[in-house]
Amino acid sequence: MSLSTQIHAILVPQGAEYQAVSRGLGVLMTPTPPVLTIPIGAMPLIQRLKQLQQMGELSSQTRRVLLLGLCGSLDARYRVGDGVVYAGCMDGTGTIAHWQGCDPELTTRMGVLTGLPETVKAVTSDRVIATVAEKHLLAQTYGAAVVDMEGFAALAWLHQAGITAAVVRVVSDDCHHDIPDLSSAITAEGALKPLPLAIALLQNPIAAVRLIRGSLKGLQALQAITTRLFADVPPVPHTAPTP
Repeated sequence: MSLSTQIHAILVPQGAEYQAVSRGLGVLMTPTPPVLTIPIGAMPLIQRLKQLQQMGELSSQTRRVLLLGLCGSLDARYRVGDGVVYAGCMDGTGTIAHWQGCDPELTTRMGVLTGLPETVKAVTSDRVIATVAEKHLLAQTYGAAVVDMEGFAALAWLHQAGITAAVVRVVSDDCHHDIPDLSSAITAEGALKPLPLAIALLQNPIAAVRLIRGSLKGLQALQAITTRLFADVPPVPHTAPTP
């Protein structure tokens, strides 16, 4: 059965990630699910999902959703450009590490199509995790392999709405290097502010170059994985990450 008939909507962060997913789908000649943009961060995300529901984009007919995007690595086995399939996501924004699992059947399907049979545990942060020390602490605290800023909130909200979901992301920064702290460049609505973003990058040029290179590599991989998922072709053989 084609994945396009199993997935009723694709959720992807707005901006470069949305553009990469759109390019990945744009080369296909077959119908694909609608791509719905989401903002950065849990609170803006929830507001956006409510809006999509009110607009009918997430309706009673929406039963299965795929979340695509980038993430940061907390585990040396997962390097820039590596795709990961989530088993689920923990809430790293509070004092209790709540867990929200992905749909098992749909997740297995993602593993088959991407050639990534091993799933990972993710943790969602309410801020940009910029330093190696922060990444190490997060990995120790939650036992997670990757970090994002939307996963738990999206999975929890969708679950409450009766919608099952799978998550496939691509690593854009590793656990061995610092990246610029972009927290001041993110608005309350979950969008990036160009001027504060530029200032944050200029304040740490070496880390900025690394972040930009990692993001570009991650976006290229995200585009390729998107095409692979919906092209209904055998997956590229995958070599397990080196311990």
